[in-house]
Amino acid sequence: MTDLAEAAPARAGAAPERPVSRLGGLRSRRRKEALWFYLFASPWIIGFLVFLFGPMIASIYLSLTDWDSFTAPNWVGLDNYRQLLTEDPVFWSSLWNTVYYAAVSVPLGLLLGLWLANLLNKHVRARKLFRTLIYLPTLVPLVAAAMVFKMVLAPSGAVNDLLGLVGISGPSWLLDPVWVKPSLILLSVWGVGSATVLLLAAMKGIPRELYEAAEVDGAGSIRQFWSITVPQLTPIIFFNLVMGLIGAFQVFSQVYVLTRGRTQAPEDASQTMVPYLFDQAFAFYHMGYASAISWLLFVVILGFTLIAFRTARRWVFYETEVK
Repeated sequence: MTDLAEAAPARAGAAPERPVSRLGGLRSRRRKEALWFYLFASPWIIGFLVFLFGPMIASIYLSLTDWDSFTAPNWVGLDNYRQLLTEDPVFWSSLWNTVYYAAVSVPLGLLLGLWLANLLNKHVRARKLFRTLIYLPTLVPLVAAAMVFKMVLAPSGAVNDLLGLVGISGPSWLLDPVWVKPSLILLSVWGVGSATVLLLAAMKGIPRELYEAAEVDGAGSIRQFWSITVPQLTPIIFFNLVMGLIGAFQVFSQVYVLTRGRTQAPEDASQTMVPYLFDQAFAFYHMGYASAISWLLFVVILGFTLIAFRTARRWVFYETEVK
């Protein structure tokens, strides 16, 4: 009896050790998982710090200096920003051209992508072939597409030849300051296939029961499109809008290949922000000035992106969201 009495407290005292050991094992497992996570993520983290975050911090410093990339940077403070905002008319012209390009090309791409996705969603013959043909231009390198457009839009190119068949004298698309920006926008529409594919995939995910219920209520195809299809697609439309804005403000290859940012009169009619930044950095070696341009462009893109996110609450519909 004495042995049993002595053993009982011992067992009672040993019982709490099991949760403690389990807790220690759980912590050890979590440490191992965290270690493996950082091990596998370390290439990206190192790449981000070395190739993105580091250069960003360096560009902030360079934007406050006068540097030609050959001599030591000369500190000038905010003079680069002051000169850009008050004394550089090309900067404001480039900003206006970029805003104009984004304001037209992005909505036009969204509308055309939505229209094409709706057509491709219908059960018609050879729809797989049509889907391939619409997406195929996005696989063509942008420089190659720009070179083709440069020949097509030449004064004696295919577009003016077609217009001449109906008695219309076509303009000098890439040389006329009135038509050069529409030419760049036309090239942007060439790559609308990626947005079309995303919208088409989202359309395939819309429950068929919604359309059947609308048909029972007497809604026609147009009513179903605006009341069911478009609200269900608003998250994808919002994604394309944000990515399109960022891409439009960073347009470079099209402008550089087609016009190098210059036309006959005025010379900066097709100049946009990134080609202007490129010229200042690598043509005139004004690295500090170019860094200031890049940060002002960052502020502009951030501002428009924040506006898009703030207005999204009014028109973007998420199926699982409760308002």
